[in-house]
Amino acid sequence: MKEVSVCIVDDNKELRSALEEIVSMSDGYKCLGAMSTADEAIRKLSLLKPDVVLMDINLGGDETGIDCVRELKPRMPSTNFMMCTVYEEDEKIFEALNAGASGYILKKTAPQRLLEAIRELYEGGAPMSSQIARKVVAAFHKHSISSGSHENDLATLSNREKEILELLSRGLMYKEIAAALFIGQETVRKHVYHVYEKLHVSNRVEAVNKYYGR
Repeated sequence: MKEVSVCIVDDNKELRSALEEIVSMSDGYKCLGAMSTADEAIRKLSLLKPDVVLMDINLGGDETGIDCVRELKPRMPSTNFMMCTVYEEDEKIFEALNAGASGYILKKTAPQRLLEAIRELYEGGAPMSSQIARKVVAAFHKHSISSGSHENDLATLSNREKEILELLSRGLMYKEIAAALFIGQETVRKHVYHVYEKLHVSNRVEAVNKYYGR
């Protein structure tokens, strides 16, 4: 069985050490390194080139784990990123998957299941905690039902909302949209809320899909 190389990115020292221990002490797995910040991850991961990265979302700074994946995945196409987080919100899930993550599991996942998920991801699967998988399936069902009325919904958007939706579709973060349009982040957040409300969606991926009629 091929040894799977793993890196861990998490700002919680205790959890980071626990994950490192789980991987290092298990046959068939090798921990190449553990990082605590987005900057450190962006610097080191492209050099280490692990098979799998376990990536936390909230890294305690301006840049999140999702931002790391968005930046690193194009540079590291053969590395598989799996979000390992406490967040179960639809927006976080779909933003992470849209950024390039191939798996999404919760931190409360049992160690053995975590190792199985790492192996599954390495072998071409897309492991997700059952709670997350249900949300993904529900989102696709919701999109299928609502897609027929997308033209009417789009007509209700203001020019500013369409502008922001276009920037969202390019993968820009709220702070980047705010800078591009010379408005505050909170204003962007309010516009995005209204976009979701008018399009009857709950996350960025659904909104962008509806915008392009997919």
